[in-house]
Amino acid sequence: MLAGAVAVLAADRRAALAGAVAVLVAANVVNNRVAPRLAPLTSAAATCALLALARRSGLSWSELGFHRGPPGLRIGGALASAVAGVYAVGIAVPATRRFFRDERALSLSRARALEEALLQVPVGTVLLEEVGFRGVLHALLTRSHGPRTATAVSSALFGLWHVLPAIDMMAANPALSGLAAGEPPGDGPREEDGRGEDGAAPDPPARASRWEAARVVAGSVAATGLAGVFFCELRRRGGLAAPSLLHVATNSLGYLFARLAPADPGSGGGRLTGSRGTGPEPPVRS
Repeated sequence: MLAGAVAVLAADRRAALAGAVAVLVAANVVNNRVAPRLAPLTSAAATCALLALARRSGLSWSELGFHRGPPGLRIGGALASAVAGVYAVGIAVPATRRFFRDERALSLSRARALEEALLQVPVGTVLLEEVGFRGVLHALLTRSHGPRTATAVSSALFGLWHVLPAIDMMAANPALSGLAAGEPPGDGPREEDGRGEDGAAPDPPARASRWEAARVVAGSVAATGLAGVFFCELRRRGGLAAPSLLHVATNSLGYLFARLAPADPGSGGGRLTGSRGTGPEPPVRS
């Protein structure tokens, strides 16, 4: 009788874990490929589904990371301030400035950039990723396999979550995607006024080869997987509040500092104003 109850409980936990992964996969595809602009709605719905699934499986709010509020706010606030300082130095130093000039942010109007920073990132990205990976998945895996396995598996899945965003990053920020692929941060070719040496307009950029794309994706998955491990440690020390604040600061402040970054000499810098047009569909966020 007892063995049967244990088997049923284990099956329920496996089903809950599979359901959580399925919800995250569906939300990832919708947010990145089907309806990026509706990411806040999709992510809010997916977050509610994940929490309902977790609570039905018997997880408490504390197990899900909704605890240690004051320490989490202090830790997250301090790290968010550090991120702002790093970004400020990054755009001030010519050698690192190009890593912060994300074409997705520069192509948006001011209104759209504010929407991204204040709505799309906190609700469309961070809410689902923190509750999903550091909350529900981590708690389910901790119950069945312990905290170390929970950190390793949830962080690996968090890295795989960024495959589609990494593909988009190749076009949006070539310098940063090259760094993710392990390329040395050299100056590379420069087209300060958008024209070649003979004054003619340059040819459209060639599509990345499959090998280059694979390197960028692999580098991004590895980097975000390691970030997931760090976020799990923050979760242990300060609940979900700590990684959430750092996550919001990293992504949202990226829009601000991409637009504050001084243009390279001769580039005109007109795109930083964000005064023309509404830009393309919102960028894919990590």
